[in-house]
Amino acid sequence: MIRLLAVELYRAQQQVHRLRDELDQAEGLEADRLRRELAQAQEECDQLRRRVEARKDLYGR
Repeated sequence: MIRLLAVELYRAQQQVHRLRDELDQAEGLEADRLRRELAQAQEECDQLRRRVEARKDLYGR
């Protein structure tokens, strides 16, 4: 189970990096949209990171 969560976390982190890169190049309404997407992606990363850490604590590191 922890392995699946780790894979999901990795994908979410990649999404955050991609959105940051796109945001660096964006302007106007596109930048606003990307900021909202980035905030959601970062929240997803945080949730997944907490779940991975909880599993690690549960089963021992």
